[in-house]
Amino acid sequence: MMEHSTTPSGWDNGVSNDDVKQKLTAVLGDLGRVMVAYSGGVDSAYLAYAACATLGRENVLAVLADSPSLARSQMRDAVAFAEENDIPLLIVNTREMEHEAYTRNDAQRCFHCKDELFEVLEAERLKRGMDVIVYGLNADDTKDYRPGHGAAAKHSVRAPLAEAGLDKAAVRAFSAEAGLRVWDKPASACLSSRIEYGRKVTPEALQQVESAEEALRELGLVRFRVRHHGSVARIEIAPEEMADWLSPRHFKGISDRVRAAGFRYVSIDCDGYRSGAMNEVLPFEVLLAAAGGIKTP
Repeated sequence: MMEHSTTPSGWDNGVSNDDVKQKLTAVLGDLGRVMVAYSGGVDSAYLAYAACATLGRENVLAVLADSPSLARSQMRDAVAFAEENDIPLLIVNTREMEHEAYTRNDAQRCFHCKDELFEVLEAERLKRGMDVIVYGLNADDTKDYRPGHGAAAKHSVRAPLAEAGLDKAAVRAFSAEAGLRVWDKPASACLSSRIEYGRKVTPEALQQVESAEEALRELGLVRFRVRHHGSVARIEIAPEEMADWLSPRHFKGISDRVRAAGFRYVSIDCDGYRSGAMNEVLPFEVLLAAAGGIKTP
């Protein structure tokens, strides 16, 4: 099921597909040997694919960071996609959970996560003689509150998709055109993003979220989130799926599966799923401070 309302062929921001692709090719072509911060989501997957097509697989290395905040199902899918498309892949361990600045889970959690990631990748880059690290930021991401941008700037990490002006719809459209199965893959941020700000990130809390989401996925939900509020799980369901699931005949099944993951109470958010919902509680000043981002055309 798609994350957005338009079909890939309907993408149109006033710039021709060929122009945008040529710009992406030009950006990638100037980078030399690239290391791709790879998660298996549509953005990093398409970036790794496009880098291989432009630079040759011998000049590309996708790196998947493994830690407790990465769901096992996401890891398996990321590895499978790389294998399917002959993308060179390295799996490394990151240790953000060892840093109190990360686990205290304030508004800068994502910065500390990406800071750890890019430090690990930089060491690998130097060891392997790669020229630059790139990540799958797209043009839409620059308009949202994403502290990870700051970590990327700190480590001189490039964002070819954003630099070439590709927004999320363009990435999905080009992925579909290339026959990549992830073109309509729902967005999936790290498990820590499900935990309310101020509540400590622990392996136990991450496991609760992962178990609950896996159980609901098996039940049939496609695009949703399980938000962790201590003993309460707040379920966000995509608007297009709510009509099917907001029914007494489904409530017990949802509740039983989420309670089995360790939550005491289960609620369903009437506003439905929206990306970055946890940011809604952040003060305006925090959001304003992060408004710079990467400039795009």
